Order: sequence, then C-alpha cells, then structure tokens
Amino acid sequence: LYRMGDFYELFFQDAVEAAQVLELTLTSRNKNDPEPIPMAGVPHHALNSYLGRLVASGHKVAIAEQKVDESNPKLMTRELVRVVTPGVPWEEGGSVEARMSCWLAGLHGTPRTIFGLAFLDITTGELRMTEVDDLDEAVAELTRMEPRELVISPMLTESPELAVLLPSLAHTAPEISWFDADAGQRALCQVLGTSDLMGFGAHEMTTAVGAAGALISYVRDTARVSLEHVNNLTPYSVSGHMVLDEATRRNLEILRPMRGSGRKGTLLWLLDRSCTAMGGRLLREWLSRPRVDVHAIRRRQDAIEALWDSRLRRVIRESLREVSDLERLASRVGQGSANARDLGALAISLVALPGVFQQLATTKAFEAQLPKDLVQEVAVEIKRWLTEEPPTSLTEGGLIRKGVHEELDRLKHLARDGRKEMALMESRLKESTGISSLKIKHNKVFGYFLEVTHANRSKVPKAWIRKQTLSNAERFITPELKEFEDQVLGADERSRALEYELFRELRDRVAMHVPRIQRLAHAVAYADVIAALAEVAVENRYVRPVVHPGDDLKIIAGRHPVVEAMTGDESFVPNDVVMDENRRLVILTGPNMAGKSTVMRQVALMALMAQIGSFVPAREARIGVCDRIFVRVGASDDLARGRSTFMVEMSETALILNQATSRSLILLDEIGRGTATYDGLAIAWAVAEAVHDRLRARTIFATHYHELTYLGDTRPRACNQHIAVSEWKNQIIFLRTLREGGASKSYGIQCARLAGMPEPVVARAQGLLEKLEEQARSEDGEVQSINVRQLDLFGRAVSDEPTETSPDEMGDMEPIEEEEPVDLIRKMVSEMNPDELSPRQALDLLYQLQDALVLESVEVG
Repeated sequence: LYRMGDFYELFFQDAVEAAQVLELTLTSRNKNDPEPIPMAGVPHHALNSYLGRLVASGHKVAIAEQKVDESNPKLMTRELVRVVTPGVPWEEGGSVEARMSCWLAGLHGTPRTIFGLAFLDITTGELRMTEVDDLDEAVAELTRMEPRELVISPMLTESPELAVLLPSLAHTAPEISWFDADAGQRALCQVLGTSDLMGFGAHEMTTAVGAAGALISYVRDTARVSLEHVNNLTPYSVSGHMVLDEATRRNLEILRPMRGSGRKGTLLWLLDRSCTAMGGRLLREWLSRPRVDVHAIRRRQDAIEALWDSRLRRVIRESLREVSDLERLASRVGQGSANARDLGALAISLVALPGVFQQLATTKAFEAQLPKDLVQEVAVEIKRWLTEEPPTSLTEGGLIRKGVHEELDRLKHLARDGRKEMALMESRLKESTGISSLKIKHNKVFGYFLEVTHANRSKVPKAWIRKQTLSNAERFITPELKEFEDQVLGADERSRALEYELFRELRDRVAMHVPRIQRLAHAVAYADVIAALAEVAVENRYVRPVVHPGDDLKIIAGRHPVVEAMTGDESFVPNDVVMDENRRLVILTGPNMAGKSTVMRQVALMALMAQIGSFVPAREARIGVCDRIFVRVGASDDLARGRSTFMVEMSETALILNQATSRSLILLDEIGRGTATYDGLAIAWAVAEAVHDRLRARTIFATHYHELTYLGDTRPRACNQHIAVSEWKNQIIFLRTLREGGASKSYGIQCARLAGMPEPVVARAQGLLEKLEEQARSEDGEVQSINVRQLDLFGRAVSDEPTETSPDEMGDMEPIEEEEPVDLIRKMVSEMNPDELSPRQALDLLYQLQDALVLESVEVG
C-alpha cells in the first residue's frame, strides 16, 4: 500500500488481488500505454478496516508512507514503515480479539536434536519459550497455543508431522541464520536490557533461544515494529501442566463449540465472567493448561473461597469494570503508538485499582498475589497533563490542560482571543489618534493593516508605514500590528505543534514505567479470574473439590456444567461416579440418548475445572490429579486429509494407547462402531483389555457391545454400569440415572421411533431383531454367532449357498411380522380416535396406512 495523498494505492498484481478481496474498482495508470498498470486504492481514513480484511484473507501488507526529503523539501518520497501480518497485527484496526492472545510462534530444531519453541504476543509484550523432545510434542504445543503465524526453521518445512498444521497456518521460513543461538542470545539481551539470560533461567535453552531470536528478527527487521515493550522472558515446561490433545479439546468443547461459531455452549462461555480483557485471556490460558501442582491448585481454591462473600466480591468486580486492558495499553505506550485516549484510559484504570487491592488485602488467600506497586504517580501525572476528554487525533490540539505549560497557554489564548485583542487594539488606536473611522482589516496580500479615509489622513502618525492608496482611503501597517499579526496568525498552528510535542514528552515519561504497569496487569488479571470463578461457583451451586496427588476419583451428585447452564433446567439428573484402585475401568452401557456421553463429558470437565482451581458442579468431589485427559467421543471424518470416520477414530484411539499413563483420565465412546460387527467388537475388546491390563488408567468405556460386560464381570479392576431406562407400552423413558450392572439391551429401535422413523419401518426392524436374537441363541439359551446371511429380506431362513429369488417366489414367503399387514391396518383404524387427531396427526396416520397397504401388496405378490 503506497500512500498517495488521501489514498493508499496498490499496483500491478497487488491491485488485481486486493480489488477481488476488498471489492474495489480496478482502474489503471497510464491508460493510453499499450500495457496500462492495474491500480486500486482505499481512502487513508479507512485503512484500518481494509487492512484487517487483507490480513484475514491470508495476505501480508507492506505500508509505504509519504516522507519529505530533508535535502529537498519539494521532493516527496515514500518509505516502508510497517509490514502487517497475522502474527504482527495492526492493532488499531480492531483485528485483534480483546479476549484472545495474538501469538507469533517460532520453531527450531532438527530430527537429531530437541526442538525449541518461542511465542511472542506483540500486543502485550509477552515472550515465552520452551523445549520439547520430539516434533510431535512441538506440534501439540503449537496446536494448544493457537498461534496466528509461525516462523519456522527451513529444515522443518517438509516434516510429515507439520504437514497437517502448516496449510492452515500462516508461516514463514527465513534463512537458517535467523535461528543461530548465539545471535538469538545477543538479540534477546539487547531487547531485555541484560548482559545474559541467566536471570531468566533460559541460558541453557539454546534451541529455544534460536527460535526466539528468529522472532525478534522477524518483528524488528521485517515487520518494522518496536520491541521496547518486551521486558520479560518466561521459560516454561510442557510437563508442568495437564496435556489436552486436539481431539479432547474439540470433544469437550472447552474453547469452541463442535458446531457453529462463537463461544456459546463451551466451557469458556460458562466460566468467563471476567470484567477485563486481561482476565478473559488469562482464563483462556488456564483452560488450555490446567495445573498438575496440587499446592498451586489449592492456592487458587483458597482465593476463590475467600471471595465467597457476596459483598466483597461485588465491590471488587464493580471496581474491575473501570479497568481497561492494561497489558495492551502499556504495550502501545512502550511502542510509541498510544494516543491521548489510551493514556486517559490508563489513568482511569490505575485510579480504580487501589479499591480492588485494598479489599483483597482483607483476605489471607491473596497475600502472595497483592502487588506492592500500584503505579499511582503515573495516573496523577497523566491526569495533571491531559484534558478530561482528549480527542483521538494528536495533531488537532485539545490535548493538554491549561496551566501545564505557560507558552502553550499564551498561544491558545492568542488563537482563541485574537479577534478580541484586535478589537481592543483598534479602540486604543482610535482613541490615541482621534480617527473614529479607523479600522483594522485583513487580506491575503498584506495580512493585517490599518485603513484610514482620506479625510483623516492628516491625523496619521508619522511612524505608520503606508502600504496602499485607494480612491477614498489609505492603508498603513505598524511594527506593533505586524508583531501581533505574526503571533495571532501562527498561534493556532504553533499551539497544536507544541501540544503534540508535550504529549509525546508525557508518553515517553509514562513509557519509563511500562514494566511496572505490566507487572500490575498480571495481578489484576489474576484477581479478575478468581472473582469470575467465584461468581460462577456461587450462582451455580458449585462445591470445592478435594484435589489430591492420588489416583482415585469420587464425584457425588455430579452435573454437566454446560448442559445445565444451556438448558436452565433445575431438573438435571445428577449422578455419582467413583473410581479407585479396585474400579479403574467402567464398562458403561445403555441406549442412545440415555446420557452416556453426558456423564462421561461431565466427569472430564469436572476434572479439568478442578485442576484450574475452579469449584465443580457436584454435591461432593474428590479428584486425583490427571496428567492428561483423553476423550474419544462421537464420529467425524477428515476428508481433506483423506481419512474416513473409522480411520479418525482409530488414529485418536492409537494416540491414547500410546501416550496415556496410569495417572490419565480416559473416556472412550463407541470404539469400533465404524466397521463390520465382529471387527469392531474385536477392536473394542482389545482396547478395553489394554487399558485395563497395561495402562491401568482411570477409564470410562461406553459401548453398545454388550459382550464387553464380560470384562466387567471377570477383570479385577473393572466394573459394569449402565444408564437406566424404562419401557412403557413399547415406548422408552430415559431415567438419566447411572446404576450398577450392564444394560439388558440398547433400545435402538425405540430410539428410532423417537427420532420419527416411519412406523412400518420400526415394526419391520423389530421383527428382524427378534429373528436375529432367536437365531443367536442355542436351545439351551447360550449366545451363538449370528449368521445374517441365513435371513432373507422377509426373515425366512435360507441356506448358506447363494441363491436368487424370483418375484413369483416372494409371494410364498412367510413374513417375519406376527401381524399380517391387513390386520395391522384394522388395528390402526380401530385404535384411532378421530376427534383427538390434529390435522398433522391425521395426515401422518394416512401415510402410515398407505405404507401398510404397500407392504400388503408386496407380500401377496
């Protein structure tokens, strides 16, 4: 984008592509040339919205601004001032979600080394780094952090492990020299203002330092963005937190719903009652990385419990609502891009914070989190300098209060009261000269001048300088008038320029305190999240779980937090789930729609909530820390990567078996249902055995393979449970209650009826089921293998030899139905009550009768 007057213009292929993305009119330059240059432009005042759309469409945008050549003021040049990318956004354009971090990631390593990861949020100045042992772990961490852009070592661009990630992620592979560890250390030390990295505990993380160095080069040298606001470096270990793979985050709907967009229906939607954007980002971080340190979890629980008092919590949250995004405000100040309203918002926020932390100081649970420095002198200085409601523009004046700068006050007075002063001067001159008709006038040629009629020419003082003679008057100037003219005419322009300089001075002075403001922002975010979790816990009747380092898990009267909140139904049926050394594997059976998946998900969500420190929806809960949670629920394909539903299921199951430990929590639903019956049963059986015998992880295994209940009866650490249902008049009633023992059947046909399946189809399925169950049992009642080939379309037993049936033979077959279709018709007509049928019900009945007649015609040939 080239700045040309009031527009930013694009040329050549850039213009063609931008015109399509932004729906611009494509014009051309040098239209009379044989090959005119394609051209498109956007108004300079609308740059923000257009930039956001270009970056969202996958483009990087270079901005070239107009500059005056100091050696030749008449010459205008253009200088590249900024490159906007997904990971280095144009924040003023609103392209950055307030409650989401904006990570730019760096990845470095080779197959023979460890892999270094670095993450920089340019909008807050936060810089992190870690190292992992293999590329799969690196990809998992990248997936968890959800960076907007990746700066990747060129040696890794062809790695199969990254092949899945790179097509959907903006990425750049610069020269390998960017990732040099020594150069990275020098760059980091320069940015952080230190001589080495020992104070940050990162001096031995050479691969991660190389990745961080690449980020610095990319942001500073390519994107042309200042890093003055980057003041800290945070090394971390992936093993210090619970690991949640991509499938688990998706299946649990932690941050995003499985269907649709937005946040509604997610755990984040339920828990995010934070008052500030900083708190929203921190809560998102906690949900992505639950803790495994029991002591750290309990400290958060203590803090939430301390805010159980409604008055204290209300006062704190009301004060927090006055606080703007301190992290991003401080970053803009440090980068020199903050405007006057940013500084005003910063001052208002700082003034509100003493009220927050004075209240928190009354509880011991916050002693370690209370900041010692509230940076109040910065707020005082900003308020002393800035007007109450400063404009967004920095060059139009109206920024600095009266009394801050004497010369500025004088210039503003001249600019504002120049006409009044001119009138006073005119009156004084009339009085001193006795020329009553004297006037002070102005034009573009002479500026200000004194006009005297010829009749009064004799009264003109000799010191006056004649400038022009008219037919009936003469015009004069005086040194006093020209001096005043110089002051009045330039006062407004000089006052605006002086205000801008004074504002920049103020901003620079505030920038010296950016590290202090950033530290304060972290404390504010923590307090905000704790208050939000306390608010949710009180409103929803949550309890404090006992989090311990053991393996047992006991939930009494547990509820699904999101389902309960979405339905607003107080009749949600709670359930007990107990898993200990003698109950490691629960074989869970029951019909579809009975609530198996709900029970499984609520156990996982409560474990996750407990490990971020949150209270949980239960009457009582005791949860042993999980190193990982695995959730394999539902069916979905991945056609873009050439994987069927069953292949996705098998891949996710393989990941669980390869990575789970005895401290993991595993939730498996319908393993093996995507293939042939016996293949699926064999796979499900083998997976359940592996989980029980080898992993010994806490596992709930939901299945419709009732054969698996044999494991619950015979394995020492396995048990059977089912979701209870009841039948009444061939209808199924869901009780939603978890009970001991296996389910007697799956009630699939009854669920089909509930789904609206035509009644003849339901009746036919019921008949086929009875035949299949009859064939599957021997005379002594033992279950045998089912040979479906021995049943033809109408349920008559046939031989194993393949045969063909003619249409004439079909009429001789005995239907599997106990009732003839004509009897079914009689029954339907006799049982109906026309007076109670709605028009829709009557129409449905007609269709059912018609289906029965069709069946009658087929059976009689």
